[in-house]
This record gives sequence, C-alpha cells and structure tokens, in this order.
Amino acid sequence: MNLRLPASERREQILDVAIQVFARNGFHGSSMNDIADAAGVTKPVLYQHFDSKQDLYLALLDEVGMRMLTAIRSGQAGATGGRALTELGFRAYFSWVAEDHDAFLLLFGSRASRDEESTVAIRRITNDVAHAIEPLISADIDAEHRRTLAHGLVGLAEGVSRYLVERGERFDPAVLGQQVADMAWAGLRAVH
Repeated sequence: MNLRLPASERREQILDVAIQVFARNGFHGSSMNDIADAAGVTKPVLYQHFDSKQDLYLALLDEVGMRMLTAIRSGQAGATGGRALTELGFRAYFSWVAEDHDAFLLLFGSRASRDEESTVAIRRITNDVAHAIEPLISADIDAEHRRTLAHGLVGLAEGVSRYLVERGERFDPAVLGQQVADMAWAGLRAVH
C-alpha cells in the first residue's frame, strides 16, 4: 500500500529510486514507467515532480553531486594540515563510492547519459569538487597550476573508483583512501 507522503518526501523517494534505475539501466534504457513502478507511484505523480525524464535525470545529477561533495567535506572536518586533509578527503570519497555505487555510476559510469546537458552538469560537478580541493593544495604555485592539480586529483579518484566499481570489486574505503592519499601526497610534496 502506498502511503501519502508530503511532496518533499515523495520527491526524495523518487530521486532515491531513480538513482538505482538509471545507474543499472542507463539513461536510454530507463523509462518514466520504470521509475514510477520502482517508486510505487503513478506516472502522473512522477510528472508532478519532474517535467520530463531529462529533468529528473538532471535533478539526480545535482543531488548526487551535492551528496558527494558533502561527504568529502564532512569527512575532512577537524583535519589539521595538508596530509590529514588529503587522507581524510580520499577516505571520505571512497566511503561514498563504497556506500553508494549507484550514485557513482550515475555520475561517472559507462552507461551515464552523454547528451550535452548531462555532460555540462557532470563537468560542473567535477569543477565544484576540484574547486573545493584547490585551496587545500598548499604548494607555492600559481593559481592555474593549483587548479590543474586539483582536477588531476579528482581524475585520480574517479579513475580508481571506476576501475573497481565497474569490475564489481569490493574494497575497504579506509585502506584504498590511504593508498591513494599516499600517492597523491607524495606527488603534491614534489610540486614547486
């Protein structure tokens, strides 16, 4: 039996279910019927919250990007010094990936939508994460060099995650976070 939820809770429920549907079936392999069925709502209820499948997908990208950034920032809370920030940031990121494969696949998986709007949204999310990392790089370098390194760190984390998630491999986020942080920290220490 489907209980009547307040609009904001219903929207969250739809978003959570849609993440799973899109991550598993891809954008083109998912329909609004699939999402409505999985959410236990009618299609008209779905359209009360989202104008189209594309509108829902873009809302999901924003939601997942915000969740990822929040996880990283929360994981770094209380850290002092560059090395601790690096380690805790990678651990928090890999914990997010381990806990929510579907969200990761929605953003970065091979079945993610690659239309122009989605590409722009994913690029914006990547830029937001790099922008958050950039001030944490405490090397005596110019702003453009710092920005480039921040994007390199984002790519490093994404590449490792994609390799493991798409192969279906389980991993310990703390161990993996430490390993990747060690490599990143060694590289950052050499930057001048």
